[in-house]
Amino acid sequence: MKFSALLALLLLLAPPALAGEKRVFRIDSLIATQKNGTILLQAKGAVPTGGWTKPRLHIVHGDGHILTVEFLATAPPPGMTVIDVLVPVTASAEIKGKATSVHVLADENEMTSQILR
Repeated sequence: MKFSALLALLLLLAPPALAGEKRVFRIDSLIATQKNGTILLQAKGAVPTGGWTKPRLHIVHGDGHILTVEFLATAPPPGMTVIDVLVPVTASAEIKGKATSVHVLADENEMTSQILR
């Protein structure tokens, strides 16, 4: 019982790479707006195969001027049969704070956008 509780806690605190998450293949578009101290990010991109789940935006760094974010998704398990084609994914996030621009990282590219007010 204690072991399973400890294992669950470790998985929750694990960095993205240990949790089975990887950067999506590419980011295609990014919209960033700010209102009442909340930044809304909307990203569209693609993953290299089918079977990817739970796309999300993960904050890497924020210094009050530039917000750096990774575009992540959970890769399919090894041995799973998947379609071998680029598959579109989307993710959005609401972040409390202020910044003037956002920089989003994917595996093959990255994108920077000013935050619209």
